[in-house]
Amino acid sequence: MNRTFVAGGALTVLGLVGYGIGVVAPYPGRAFSVTGVMIGLTLAAVGTDFGRGEPE
Repeated sequence: MNRTFVAGGALTVLGLVGYGIGVVAPYPGRAFSVTGVMIGLTLAAVGTDFGRGEPE
C-alpha cells in the first residue's frame, strides 16, 4: 500500500472525528479538523495508483 494514501486516509479519519467532537463540544482550534479533512483527502487522491498504466 502507498504510504501517501494511508497517511491521507488516517488524516481524513482523524479530521472527521475532530469535527464530530467539535460539533458536540466546541473547543479551541476545532477549525483545524476541517483543514485536516481537506489535506487528508488530497493526500489520499494523490496517493492512489489508479491510471498509471501499471499492470495489476
